[in-house]
Amino acid sequence: DRRMTLSRDARHLALPQVGADGQQRISEGKVLLIGVGGIGCAAAAYLASSGVGHLSVCDFDTVDETNLGRQVLYAQGHVAISERLTGAALANAVSAADVVLDGSDNFPTRFQVNEACVAMSRRLVSGSAIRFEGQLAVFGPDFSQSPCFGCLYAEADESLGSCAGNGVLAPVPGVIGTMMAVEALKYLAGIGSDAPLLRLFDATASELRRLGLSKRPDCPVCAVA
Repeated sequence: DRRMTLSRDARHLALPQVGADGQQRISEGKVLLIGVGGIGCAAAAYLASSGVGHLSVCDFDTVDETNLGRQVLYAQGHVAISERLTGAALANAVSAADVVLDGSDNFPTRFQVNEACVAMSRRLVSGSAIRFEGQLAVFGPDFSQSPCFGCLYAEADESLGSCAGNGVLAPVPGVIGTMMAVEALKYLAGIGSDAPLLRLFDATASELRRLGLSKRPDCPVCAVA
């Protein structure tokens, strides 16, 4: 219904940076969301409600009671979409997307997603949360001059621990997931983005810091992109 669509999108249409053309691009956009935990739940909710035309979500884990405090899309008995994307399946899924959001909770997945995004020249929005801290970074889609996730973290880096053993304040993943949705919508709508930045959220001080990112000349993933 045209009238319902105009009403639903009215606040986006009123933004000069979005308008009818930007909202049309959002409605035609294709987003791949990997990891539908606390971060992914928030990102998925806002991407869907903002009118993203095609939203693919992937999570090979299952929901348990300890997840329910922060994974706001689920209730007792719900099970996440269960399929692990690797190899050709991951490459195909990334290739079909305009922008990829990675809210996964382990480094092997993050490195594989990054490699696929570099290979396919896709925008990558990466987010993580643990304890009272969150991180958000945006990479690509042109990796010839810009850094990738591999420039920021080495294979052996364990600084992104698991919230299972370290705990996490329930809203912190939601903050990061919402910010990831913002970055995805900006990209789809054609709104210019800052130079590559790492954003660090500290919930104890309610502060957000920004650190510049540089391309690593010896990065095994994007140095030859």
